[in-house]
Amino acid sequence: MQLFVLPYPVIDPVAIEFGPVSVRWYGLAYMAGILLGWLYGRYLVSRPALWGGKPPMTVGQADDFLLWITLGIIVGGRLGFVLFYEPSFFWQNPAEIPAVWNGGMAFHGGLLGVVIAVAVFSWIKKINPLSLGDVASAATPFGLFFGRLANFINSEVVGRPTDVPWAMVFPGVDGEPRHPSQLYEAALEGVVLFIILRIATHYFKALTRPGTVFGLFLIFYGIFRSLVEEFAREPHPGHPLDVGILTPGMVYSIPMVLIGAWLIWRARRKPALAA
Repeated sequence: MQLFVLPYPVIDPVAIEFGPVSVRWYGLAYMAGILLGWLYGRYLVSRPALWGGKPPMTVGQADDFLLWITLGIIVGGRLGFVLFYEPSFFWQNPAEIPAVWNGGMAFHGGLLGVVIAVAVFSWIKKINPLSLGDVASAATPFGLFFGRLANFINSEVVGRPTDVPWAMVFPGVDGEPRHPSQLYEAALEGVVLFIILRIATHYFKALTRPGTVFGLFLIFYGIFRSLVEEFAREPHPGHPLDVGILTPGMVYSIPMVLIGAWLIWRARRKPALAA
């Protein structure tokens, strides 16, 4: 019998209300992640020393990319959730598809949306897409951190039942103490991943080899996501990819790790950017 359960800090999903208009923590979390990521991306682009000389893009171009990456995250993340996780529900309730304020965003869909945004913007602006992808990847942990906190506030994507001392009973689930897996992912995908990429960009000059930071991001995100899903996160119920030890998130992450390894291998074979 479990002797101790950490109280779940019930937080109203609505942060601010102005009459009929309400602002939810979920939306504020995405806004904070995107804005902080944009500021960090500007910082990276404004530091020639990190690139071995002149950066392959300007700060103005980084500013212009903000709208593109925002659309990629929101449209890709929502469509990814609709197609990868709840296709039958949204087929029957198509009016719910735009309701992102109620939660329901898929990272892997958002990633595809960002990749498309990077590819198209790079082609239009004549920028190396791998360098732009490196900047976007280095800035992404901000959004992952705040996004997982929003999942925690919304009591969604909860953890597996457990008897660890820090287990929590999430409202609206089943009354069982569970892992606060959203906080595990916020720590791993947000804080730890940011530190890894920061070390790569500032101490190992990874930005001088386009594709390296993007590759590292894909590898470590895939590993962290798979670890949490294997040991702590409740699998998506009834999903066809929830087979044996595999979960949908793990299946979607395996190609990320392989592509990330290939990007790093390719970057190491190319000459580094020079001043």
